[in-house]
Amino acid sequence: MSAPAPVRQKEADTARADAPPPADARAVSPTVRRTARRAVPWLVLAAIAVLIAFFGILLTGGRTGAGTPLDPANPAPGGAKAVAQVLRGQGVAVQSVTTLAEARSAAADDATVLVYDPDANLPASGYRALAGDGRTLVVVEPGFRALGTIAPDISAAGEPRGPVSAGCGVRAAERAGRIDPRSITDSQTPGLPGTYRVTGDGVACFTDGSGRASLVRTSFDDSTVYLLGSSAVISNEGVDRLGNAALALNLLGGHRTLVWYLPSLGDRPVTGPPDIAALTPGWVTPVVLLLIAVFLAAAIWRGRRFGPLVVENLPVVVRAGETREGRARLYQRSSARLRAADALRVGTIGRLSLLVGLPSTATTHEVADAVAAVTRSPRALVADVLLDRIPTTDRDLLALSDDLAQLERATAVAVSPSAAPPAPGPTGRMDA
Repeated sequence: MSAPAPVRQKEADTARADAPPPADARAVSPTVRRTARRAVPWLVLAAIAVLIAFFGILLTGGRTGAGTPLDPANPAPGGAKAVAQVLRGQGVAVQSVTTLAEARSAAADDATVLVYDPDANLPASGYRALAGDGRTLVVVEPGFRALGTIAPDISAAGEPRGPVSAGCGVRAAERAGRIDPRSITDSQTPGLPGTYRVTGDGVACFTDGSGRASLVRTSFDDSTVYLLGSSAVISNEGVDRLGNAALALNLLGGHRTLVWYLPSLGDRPVTGPPDIAALTPGWVTPVVLLLIAVFLAAAIWRGRRFGPLVVENLPVVVRAGETREGRARLYQRSSARLRAADALRVGTIGRLSLLVGLPSTATTHEVADAVAAVTRSPRALVADVLLDRIPTTDRDLLALSDDLAQLERATAVAVSPSAAPPAPGPTGRMDA
């Protein structure tokens, strides 16, 4: 009679530990290709970061570090803090606003309203809302839509070409004398300086040899409007050239209040329902990005934890003891006690059927009846060991293993007393 399954597993484990490792198993050192494959996720993350930075630069126009162009609080070259500070020193109340509602509220009384809208955020109705009530509008680098609304008889005529003289009866232009409206090469302002051709009642100032004017005075809805074609006249980097400062101060300092209006996205008209970005709370995007980062980190961690692969030449010979031991460890790890008990019972029933002379097609009940008759044991006790008992703990499984081994030993003694197996020693079951 063969030893119980746990004993056999212990013996196989001891023999396997003492045996030398297979000679054909070798660890493969990482190759350049394998190293490159492992680096692919990091390369993808780096590419995504570069793309995000690139699109961020495109969306901001590269102006993040330079502040808001022509902002009265911006000391950068593209800002206009110098002019605003001088005007405040002369007693002018400079109020910086970014929405139409704020501009109308700040310019309730007679005031000068400067409008600089390079992104065309202000609709035509916004210019109509600002005009009237004795206000003076100074529109810097107006676009085609603004020109069509304020002065349809004035057209854009291209960039200025050099220093130009006033050449008109406008008081602010006469005091400036001569200005340089050309843009500076490293200018941070997004707009393009321009000139204008006047075909109506407007007054053209600072015209070049082709009759193109850098400053035009006209009227719109009972308001005096100045179209200034170059933001360089007001910006920090260009205000100190020729008479640029004089022109800026005289245009913007005509009233006690100056509303410095830089239209924003809030002034754009709403043309449809809000999109999902507007309806989503602000914390959703950071959380989604964090989850993606955690997922990528977990994928990389799980992919690297198995270590280098081991290559074996096929076909591979696997010892039966290794298979049995591996299956036993899987049963133990998953606490599959009933499956382990069934495996022990199947082996025991097969050997018992041979001992009592039954064919391999005999049922378990027939084997139990024959074993009970041969060993003169109660049939219920034999059936409990071979069929009915369900182990719920490891201790119950070990007890069932001992009972199966004892039943097989008793059957062998009853069938052939002279061929009785020797008394068993220590169980030697696997501890792991």
